[in-house]
This record gives sequence, C-alpha cells and structure tokens, in this order.
Amino acid sequence: MTSDKTGDILENILGRAPVVPVLAIDDLAHAVPLAEALVAGGLPVLEVTLRTPVGLAAIETMARALPDASVGVGTVTRPEEFQHALDAGAQFAVSPGCTAELSAAAVEAGLAFLPGVATPSEVMKAQAGGAGILKLFPAEAVGGIDLLKSLSGPFANVRFCPTGGIGPANMMDYLSLPNVVAVGGSWVAPKNLVAAGDWTAITELARAAVTKAAN
Repeated sequence: MTSDKTGDILENILGRAPVVPVLAIDDLAHAVPLAEALVAGGLPVLEVTLRTPVGLAAIETMARALPDASVGVGTVTRPEEFQHALDAGAQFAVSPGCTAELSAAAVEAGLAFLPGVATPSEVMKAQAGGAGILKLFPAEAVGGIDLLKSLSGPFANVRFCPTGGIGPANMMDYLSLPNVVAVGGSWVAPKNLVAAGDWTAITELARAAVTKAAN
C-alpha cells in the first residue's frame, strides 16, 4: 500500500498549480531554460517523460537548478525506473497505467506515485495499491468529462489528474469538476517553441493557462 505520507506529498505537489506540463525533452541543453520559463509563468510542477534518451538527465539538471520546483518523472512503465528517477531528484512519478508491480516499486522507493487508469476496474486496482489520486489517460479518448462525472459516484474519494487531449479550449471543463485536482498537458511547451528556444513565448503560454484557471 502507498503510505499516507507519499499520498499527502502527491496531493501537495498537484495542488501547487492547475496544469502539469508534460515534457518530452530531446536536447538536454533545453532542460533548464524550459523549466525556468514554465516556472516563471506560474507552473512549478513539471513532468519530464522517459520517452527520450535524456529524460533522467533532464530531471537531474532541472531539480538541481530549480530546487523550488516540483520535478517529476513521467511514462514510468518498469519497476526499476522509480529508483532511477528518485536518484535523479524526481519528487513524484507518473505512469500511463497501473500494475501491482509498479505500485510495489513506488512504495519501495518511497516515491509519490500517480498511476494511470482508464476504466472503473483500473481505478479499483489502483486503489488496491494505495493510490487516491489517479491519472485519467488518455482522457479525451476514454470518455473525458462524462467518464469523470460517472466515476465520481462509485469512487467519491478518488481524485484525478486527467491527461491526453486537453488544451486551452477544454481545460476549464475538466478543472471545474470536483474530482479533478489538476490537468496534464503539453500545449504549454509545444515542440516548435522549445526547438526555437522561445522561452518568452512558453512563459506566456504558462501564464495564460494559470490566468484562465483562476477566472
């Protein structure tokens, strides 16, 4: 079972900002300026995925350069990745799914864990592993708003961070739901702006998301 302590840590982290940028970093040189741009725009919770070869190195450099940010690891699919991420400085871990092996590895590493779910059965499996905040993924593809509303009945104590297909046009539809604590998305750090090193534009996208969530 996930400890109450790590559950509280995850809740506190996700409570820092309405949007969690999901970042797939190809060039390690972009890691720190990208993180600085997002934090400057009001988004201090950053999910760096393991979809690229420099993912772990990016987490390490971000965590060292921005100690006040909450840097996490995303796309965790193997148990050994929890300890590797923790060693790199990650404060939380996110997976597209949930297995008993992943839940056990998160507990062993002592790392706050946000497992992914897409069905009621998967919610129950994640609960059995001790998780109380879950990633609905891929949110739009599996039912989005309607699914979250339906899940609120049988799983009244579960909250979600939906990710997948969310952007400026629909983020408030999700954030207005009582069982949504934050949303994840990549729109605040589009690949073309990252590749161009346009950190000012990324800060503005982050600031716009924070402003929209506050209104």
